[in-house]
Amino acid sequence: MNEIKNVKRFVISVKGIENKQVCVFINKKGIEYKYDQSVVFNQLKDKFEKMNCFIKYKTYTNSNNLPTFVKELKSLV
Repeated sequence: MNEIKNVKRFVISVKGIENKQVCVFINKKGIEYKYDQSVVFNQLKDKFEKMNCFIKYKTYTNSNNLPTFVKELKSLV
């Protein structure tokens, strides 16, 4: 398991899922979120696989905050 400090954006990518990367995202308000890309992806697989950005670039990012649909998950790690 790799831990990466992502200070600028929340990201889910195919490479991160395959490597089971655990990321730390700090939003613009300074709130820290720790999440495992594979755990988040597996819970929301249907949603990500329908997103144009994920289909085209194999990645989803949000530079402002943790997406609401991710905040609602039972587990991020």
